[in-house]
Amino acid sequence: MKTLYLRNVPDEVVQNLERLAARAGISVSAAAVRELGILAPRAHNADIVAGLPDLEIELSTLVEAVRAGRPDA
Repeated sequence: MKTLYLRNVPDEVVQNLERLAARAGISVSAAAVRELGILAPRAHNADIVAGLPDLEIELSTLVEAVRAGRPDA
């Protein structure tokens, strides 16, 4: 397992990590590793989307279909 050192972390990011860590009862380092573990898999999203076939469906058609499937508010 590698060690990662972070510099120039904005104060707000550190404060938010401290809050997450306190709520979970873990260290700030463990909270940061957990959050990075959630975000890191997204690095592959562009490759996944690029590999999908082009179905030539307009975005407006998809939006209309989603809206049609939702119950009235």
